[in-house]
Amino acid sequence: MSLLPMLSVVEIVAERVLLRKARDADRARLVELRTDAEVAAYIGGPRLREDIERYLDAIGGAANATDAPGTFVIADKATDELIGTFEIKCRAPDQPGRVIEGGEELELGYLMRRDAWGAGLASEAATAVLRAAADELPDQPVLVVTQTANQRSLRLAVRLGFRTVSTFEQFDAEQTLLAAALHSFTVG
Repeated sequence: MSLLPMLSVVEIVAERVLLRKARDADRARLVELRTDAEVAAYIGGPRLREDIERYLDAIGGAANATDAPGTFVIADKATDELIGTFEIKCRAPDQPGRVIEGGEELELGYLMRRDAWGAGLASEAATAVLRAAADELPDQPVLVVTQTANQRSLRLAVRLGFRTVSTFEQFDAEQTLLAAALHSFTVG
């Protein structure tokens, strides 16, 4: 159990995206997102549709998929359709890749539908969440961990201001650990 305070905000509005809690109407797009082979290429591959459907049923529906603090659906602001998911959470203590020995750090993670790639929407969503977190939480390291082969995610992290700290092996692939100070995202 983490002792870190977590982000309490449940909705964040940006220019083109809305970060909000999931709704049952998001179910089909959540399933598509998690079963898309290209989207899941660097997170262990796509999940089986039946597994995602079973998981959503087990948690009481798609509306419960973002119950955890700091977990959001990324919705197109104009249409309110799900284009991705985003989370800022405490990195599990048993995971490799740390900047504080034995510490707890925040970690970003996101998935975007292929039809949303290349438009800067992931950057906009990440910036909005990081600014909200910087306004609410104490300064602390924030991590991004991604497969080194995932050049799109690495470029996004660098554009956001994250710097490479190290690499390590996990899930049969080299992972890159990037970090930034949370309060470097404070506005003003």
